[in-house]
Amino acid sequence: MKSQAYRMTMLFDFYGDVLTDRQKEFYDLYYNEDLSLGEIAENYGITRQGVRDVIVRAEAVLTDLEDKTGLIKRFHTMRSQLEQLRNDAQRITELAAHQDNSELERLARQVRDGAEALLKE
Repeated sequence: MKSQAYRMTMLFDFYGDVLTDRQKEFYDLYYNEDLSLGEIAENYGITRQGVRDVIVRAEAVLTDLEDKTGLIKRFHTMRSQLEQLRNDAQRITELAAHQDNSELERLARQVRDGAEALLKE
């Protein structure tokens, strides 16, 4: 994965609903809104350490879920395979056009469009 912040954002996107409302809020403010621990603490009238504890617990919950389910890993694998499928279908479309094979070209275009649609979801 690209960075720790990216990883934490992915964890939140996939599993954030299991967190408590407070964990969600602090996690979101820290990772997505880029507020410091001190800024969050000041806004909520608690200590910086209190904010850190909430975020660390949330990270542990999310990381544990990913370790157990592997959904993010599978998501990245599937996305990579779809990109390869889309590229291969595009190449087949080009080759079919040179051979004047409209049926093969149509099928390859259909596969490519299907892969592109799945990548957009």
